[in-house]
Amino acid sequence: MSTSTLAWQRTNDSAELRRVTIERRSLRADDIAVRVAFCGVCHSDLHAIHGATPHMSDDGGLVPGHEFTGTVTAVGAAVTGFAVGDSVAVGTLVDSCGECAMCRIGQENFCHLGPVSTYGGKDRVDGAVTKGGYSREYVLREQFAYRLPEALDPAAAAPLMCAGITMWEPLQAAGIGRGSRVAIAGLGGLGHLGVKLAVALGAEVTVLSRTGDKADDALALGADGLLLTTDDRQMQIARGRFDFILDTISADHDLSPLLRLLGLDGTLSVVGNPLLTGPRILELTAGRKKLTSSGTGGTKGTAAMLAFCAEHHITADIEILPSKRVNEALTRLEDGDVRYRFVLDMSDLGDREA
Repeated sequence: MSTSTLAWQRTNDSAELRRVTIERRSLRADDIAVRVAFCGVCHSDLHAIHGATPHMSDDGGLVPGHEFTGTVTAVGAAVTGFAVGDSVAVGTLVDSCGECAMCRIGQENFCHLGPVSTYGGKDRVDGAVTKGGYSREYVLREQFAYRLPEALDPAAAAPLMCAGITMWEPLQAAGIGRGSRVAIAGLGGLGHLGVKLAVALGAEVTVLSRTGDKADDALALGADGLLLTTDDRQMQIARGRFDFILDTISADHDLSPLLRLLGLDGTLSVVGNPLLTGPRILELTAGRKKLTSSGTGGTKGTAAMLAFCAEHHITADIEILPSKRVNEALTRLEDGDVRYRFVLDMSDLGDREA
C-alpha cells in the first residue's frame, strides 16, 4: 500500500512552497524506501519553481529536491544491494530504460528514451509525476541509490549528488589530472566543488570571477589564484593559458572571453547555464577549441565520484537550515546569499504521516 508523507510543495502557481501531505507509491520488487535526512537546494530547483524548465512534467504539485541522503527504511522483495538501516545517497535520476547504448555503459543520464528525473519526471510504470527530496520519505529503484561512504558527512555529502557529479563528469571526460591547467568560472554551489575536485585530481586551478571578494575563499579551497574577468589587463595576460575551463555561471554571459583564455585544443565546458546562446564559430576556429556541456551523471560515474570524494575527504561547504525555512533558503539562493550550498534538515517533518 502507498505511504503518506510530508513534503514542501509548490501550489497554485505560487513560488512559495507549502507543507503538504503527499503519497509515495507502494514498494515494487526492486524498490527501496528512504527516510530523507538532508536535501541540498540546487539552483535548478529555483528554475523549476519559477516554471523555467519546460522539459519537466508538472501535475500542479511540484516537490523539488534531487540531491539527498538518508536511511533505508524498507526494501522490495528482489532488492539485494541494500538493507534496512543502510545510509544512502540519491541524485538527479531515479530510473532509465536500462537497454539503450547509454544505459548499458552506465550513462543513464543520456538514456535515449529519456531518464526519469527525481522530480518532475514521469514514472515508467504508472506514468505518475515524480516528486523530489524536499520530503521525509522517498521511494526509488535500488539501482539509482548509492551507499553513502562512512567517511562522508551525510549533510555535506548531499550536494555531491548533483553539484558534485555535474563537476566530476566533465573533468573526467577531459582527462584532467596532474599538469592540467584548469579554470573554474564562478565560485558558487557548483564552482567550489569544481575547485576541490580539480585540485584533488592534481590540476593547477584558477578561479575566474568578476570581483575579487572570493579570492581568499578560492585559495582556501585549494586554488592557485583568482583571475578577474573584469580586468582587461589580467585577461590579456592570461590569453591561451588554460587547457580546460569549467563554466558554472548560472546567469547569461558572453562565452567569447572565456574561449580566448584557452590554449591550443582547449575545451570550454558549460554546465551552469546550458540555455546560453553559443559564441561565433570563429572563436572555436582560432586554436581548434572545443565547446562542450554535460548533464549530471550516470550510475558508473556517480559511484566513482563518491568513492573519490571519500578517499580525498571532499564534501560541499554548506549552511544547514531546518526544512521549514525552505522559502528563506530559496530567496537567499536567488540573491546569491550563500557560501556555498544550502542543505535542508528534513527531520522537522517528523518520521511519517499516518
